[in-house]
Formats: sequence, C-alpha cells, structure tokens
Amino acid sequence: MAIIELKTLKEQLKNKQSILGLDLGSKTIGVSISDGLLIIASPLKTIKRKKFSIDAECLKEIIGKLDIGALIIGLPISMDGTEGRRCQSTRQFSLNFLKMIEIPITFWDERLSTSAVERFLISQVDMSRRKRGKIIDKMAATYILQGALDFLNKNK
Repeated sequence: MAIIELKTLKEQLKNKQSILGLDLGSKTIGVSISDGLLIIASPLKTIKRKKFSIDAECLKEIIGKLDIGALIIGLPISMDGTEGRRCQSTRQFSLNFLKMIEIPITFWDERLSTSAVERFLISQVDMSRRKRGKIIDKMAATYILQGALDFLNKNK
C-alpha cells in the first residue's frame, strides 16, 4: 500500500472495516477509531512513545486485532499553510511504517485540533488540567479522524 489521497480512501476498504486516526506527538500517539460505517470517530487509547519499532509494533497489534483498513494521520501544518519539521517527521513516520505493514495511509490537516479539544474540555466539561492531560491526545486523534470522516461523507 501507499500514502493515498483522502478522497480515494473508501475504495481501499473492505466492507465495514474501520479506520484508525492518529495524532503523532513527540511524547505520545493519540489513537482513535471509526465505526464500520465510517460515520463516528471514538477515542481508543494513548500510546506513550518509546522508539519507532516499539511504537509501530503497538500500532500493528491494534490494526490486526481490530481489522483496521486504513490510517488517517494528523498532519501538523503551520498556521500559514507551510510544512515544517513536524510535518516532515510525520511523513517520515508514515513511510517507515509502510515498510512494516501494508495499509493505506492518508493525512488530515490537524491545525488547532489539540487546542479545539482542550477548549472543549475546559469550557464544556470543566475538566482539570491533570485529567485533560490523560485524554487530550486520544481526543485530538478523534477530532482529526472525525474531520476526515465528515469530509468523506460530504463528498460521496
């Protein structure tokens, strides 16, 4: 498989396969999952980053257990629309991961995803900083995945 455009993603999936959403941070990877109808994203887990091979094995295990058909990875584009070192790192992670497993990967602009989730958790849920820290990454992955699912369903 390869890195593909989001608009062609559904063609790559088997019937009722879910998609994983990833928010790649420097210390953690937020992981979310779609339902089989590709309508709703839900938080799944937060992986503490170790080294690439360990992180990749953890993701491969999730993909195998849950019959995941594709990955949508948040691409940390700068506010001015340029791609910096974090984007390069995300793209490199994706290319390295593709050497270990055959799965379609696409990207979704993740600008402000963590900020949006944090604002929501503060204003709507009134969650403490400590509790937010435990879930913010998987919630950001959910925000990323939900944006991509909404795009897919709007552009059928």
